[in-house]
Amino acid sequence: MSINHEALRPKASGWRAQLVQLAGIVLVVFLGKGALAEPFYVPSGSMEPTLQIGDALLATKFAYGYSTASLPIQINLPETGRVFAETPKRGDVVVFRWPGDRSQAWVKRVVGLPGDRVQMRQGQLFINGRAAELKPDGIGQAEDDNGARESAYRFIETLPGGVSHEIFKLRDNGRLDNTPEVVVSQGRLFVMGDNRDNSADSRVPVRDGGVGLLPMNDLVGRADAVVASWDLGIRHQPVSTWLSGFRLSRFFTSVH
Repeated sequence: MSINHEALRPKASGWRAQLVQLAGIVLVVFLGKGALAEPFYVPSGSMEPTLQIGDALLATKFAYGYSTASLPIQINLPETGRVFAETPKRGDVVVFRWPGDRSQAWVKRVVGLPGDRVQMRQGQLFINGRAAELKPDGIGQAEDDNGARESAYRFIETLPGGVSHEIFKLRDNGRLDNTPEVVVSQGRLFVMGDNRDNSADSRVPVRDGGVGLLPMNDLVGRADAVVASWDLGIRHQPVSTWLSGFRLSRFFTSVH
């Protein structure tokens, strides 16, 4: 009995078409993550109360242009600067590759732009000699990386230029409450966590586990939205209670 080879061709062609479609979908997803936006998970409390441990962020990549830091996977490529570069605005919350290990993505708030003079005096932020306004806003609960909580003073901080946001202060006279004045060099940013006593940021050199002055080429994008949030503390409870850990009020909310 002879085999009708022609009958086999549509099936093989169909498999090839499906593979091409699958490859196209993967390519679209990859390009979307690389060019438009990418989700990130918040593992620490350094940006409380603005961001909470367990938040899922969406970082908009086209806001500041593109560099090798924008790639969804980290590849060791020569740094060639940013394409379509835009300087962040003071007050923006940014996702970036940590200069100490570019495989890690961190999130902080921009408080100092190139040419700015930045200093902390007795726990208050000064930019170009002008104090950021602080307005007491009651008491909040700060969570650490182990799930423990402690009371924190909450303030509304208004940066020069008018951007207002919440911050936490856990204690007076913290180790980073008084710093030398730093001039932000060209191509760099001064970034800080909103949880001021629990953030290794531009007040701390990279060699000591901080950020130092952040190179703009390390920017991934602007944190624009919390798309989901889950209270990680509930993972120690019975599985039947885990659904109650979803913070529905934080789903699809803007980051300020």
